[in-house]
Amino acid sequence: MIRQVVLDTETTGLSWEKGNRVVEIGAIEIIERRPTGRRFQRYLNPDREMEPGAQEITGLSWTFLADKSRFGQVVDEFLEFIRGAELIIHNASFDIGFLNHELSLAGPQHGRMSDHAQVLDTLALARERFPGQRNSLDALCRRLGVDNAHRKLHGALLDAELLTEVYLALTAGQGALGLNLAEATPAAGSGRFATTVLPAQRPRLLRANPEEEAVHQARLAIIAAKAGKILWSDEGIQ
Repeated sequence: MIRQVVLDTETTGLSWEKGNRVVEIGAIEIIERRPTGRRFQRYLNPDREMEPGAQEITGLSWTFLADKSRFGQVVDEFLEFIRGAELIIHNASFDIGFLNHELSLAGPQHGRMSDHAQVLDTLALARERFPGQRNSLDALCRRLGVDNAHRKLHGALLDAELLTEVYLALTAGQGALGLNLAEATPAAGSGRFATTVLPAQRPRLLRANPEEEAVHQARLAIIAAKAGKILWSDEGIQ
């Protein structure tokens, strides 16, 4: 049984090294490529103000977060939810860096993220599939036909929901995905997480609708009138 957890975080700023903290965790469980309905979502008191840029994109404020639980109060529940799973994260180094920092603040007994779960970075997966293109979550939603019109602000659970659809679309047709979590183990003592990059899927065949076909034929007629022959038409192929 392949158990995966799609995970995202929101933070007070871009760098945990500068004292920024996690303010929201959102996670969605998938088993054998099917969401189970089990979710983990918590807003967290970061014991500091949001940086202006982070507050603008998340809509979260210190006033809203002040009465929420601290990470140390939910850490055991969080680790129990992700334990043994493969984590699906977009730009995983960002989230893992923050979560490792939170674990260290909660106490050394909690270890690091690599002690509890493996990680698949969908940004690395998307870059392999779409080299040279924009591969942000919004860009992937547009490219893969995932509706993100309701994403006015960044939210960990909302982004995990979108990433679930993006991930399933990215890996469609791969069956069991060739993953064996029982055999995947982190390097001993490295404290680093493993990243699995899946092979590119077979391309989907997209067919033009009647309106698009009519526009195409009109364009071919213009080219034929100017050039006298269209090399890739049925008549032009010898």
